[in-house]
Amino acid sequence: MADTSCVVCRKQGTDAIPLKRCAKCRTQSYCSRDCKKADWKAHKQTCAKNASETSAQITKTNKDSTSTANTASLPKNLSRAVDKPFHRLGSRTWLHDRPVKDVYQLLIDVYRMRMEDNYKFDRDCDLDSIYGGCADSRKGFRRFLRRTEKAQGVLPSWWNKESAIECENAGMSGGWSSLASMVEKGDIIEHYGDARMPMQLRMLGEQIYGRGPGGHNGAEMLEIMKSTENGELTSIMLGSGLFGHF
Repeated sequence: MADTSCVVCRKQGTDAIPLKRCAKCRTQSYCSRDCKKADWKAHKQTCAKNASETSAQITKTNKDSTSTANTASLPKNLSRAVDKPFHRLGSRTWLHDRPVKDVYQLLIDVYRMRMEDNYKFDRDCDLDSIYGGCADSRKGFRRFLRRTEKAQGVLPSWWNKESAIECENAGMSGGWSSLASMVEKGDIIEHYGDARMPMQLRMLGEQIYGRGPGGHNGAEMLEIMKSTENGELTSIMLGSGLFGHF
């Protein structure tokens, strides 16, 4: 059974504020960045070994994800799958034809993933977010939703003002979608059981913000992923390790 307390201060994780695991090896749990930094000197002695073991499992997940890229396999913790998600990103319909609950959860994760990427790659953060020391990121999420509403075609046709309020409330209800909790790439892969999900979230974020994390342009990678969904380039993708960079 996984440890449910921070390895440094022994604080217990909760549904509202779950513990975060080391992004590299996924074996140590922490309640905050401060505790993670405090433990690094001791943890780095075993982190590399643990990471190599975890990497083997992630590689298997990558291969499984690629081998079924052209099917509507259901990710964990979503109630409905969509066929050829990268084609849907290309047509700006990735959020369409999904249950309301799934749309809210995915929007929250697009935002949280982007905030983590901004902090990690650009060393930038919203001062009125958890990265700036606030208890939650609801104010930043409201700005994100307003920006998303202006991104042509991204939101499903049923979206309205009430939807925005309900989506924010979903982020304030604790659990996985809590706006009081950070997420990293490894958390997304584990939660959805899909190594391609962080890439999908980032690509949707690029459509909303007009640029990818760190200034990256995902257009070329989107075309590559669409090719894998058509049954092309599978061996190239697996051999090159492209999944590891996104």
